[in-house]
Amino acid sequence: MRKLHFAVSLLATVLLVSACGFKLQARAELPPEMQRTKLEVVDPFGEFSRRLEVLLEQNGVDIVTTAADAAVLEVPVNEMRKEIQSIGDNARVQEFLVRHSVQFRLLDKSGAELIPMQTFEMSRVYKFNEQDILAAEREDEFLRNDLADSLARMVVRRLGTYGK
Repeated sequence: MRKLHFAVSLLATVLLVSACGFKLQARAELPPEMQRTKLEVVDPFGEFSRRLEVLLEQNGVDIVTTAADAAVLEVPVNEMRKEIQSIGDNARVQEFLVRHSVQFRLLDKSGAELIPMQTFEMSRVYKFNEQDILAAEREDEFLRNDLADSLARMVVRRLGTYGK
């Protein structure tokens, strides 16, 4: 009886998930010119750069260190800024805005521009509590990592639209 109940519950869950339109994200169809790609990123050891490299490799791109016979993905701008969003009546910061900007372009192995310079920017606002500094710093770090991951995914999706 218990197995039957579990099977019915599992079937109902699968039907609900499929009915709502949920589907796993497929691999991006990147341009064939990107089979071998050199990344030229301003901050090669930053969270955005690491995440972008992982996502490209997951989508079948061979990341190389030399530009000979390889496409080049240039990321000349990779900036993270923290700004004051609001100040309370006690003249203390209440909210911060974390903003991440990325510019990129794709060149083929001969240096011709396949995708012109593109700019993506995302931001998040978080409340600052001076009574709990450690939690505020952890939230700031989490938001920075989340923004870097989201922007890396946006770049890969944009590269997947080349030629469409």
